[in-house]
Amino acid sequence: MSAFDAICPDSNIELIVACEDDCPVGIAQLTVTPHLTYQGGWRATIEGVRIHRSARGRGIGSELIRWVTRRAKERGCHMVQLTTDRQRVDALRFYERLGFHATHVGLKLHI
Repeated sequence: MSAFDAICPDSNIELIVACEDDCPVGIAQLTVTPHLTYQGGWRATIEGVRIHRSARGRGIGSELIRWVTRRAKERGCHMVQLTTDRQRVDALRFYERLGFHATHVGLKLHI
């Protein structure tokens, strides 16, 4: 089964595509998850953000993240979170300009 086939029927995952002149130039995955912290509620995770090279530097990525954040709020989420590779300094600055803060240390274990 492909990732796309697994994502499509899951109502807690949305794939958001940014288009310019009817051509896709960006994508983000929004996953909403119920959590026990903060006395319960829903949290949104933004993943897989990609903007085509030809579309970078024109505000499309910023608008995509703002749109996804608004969508998370519509879905009842109290928080939006994401991770980025710490070596991607430009990406980190991009997210910080949009109001994200590096408040936690993220850990991963590939299995």
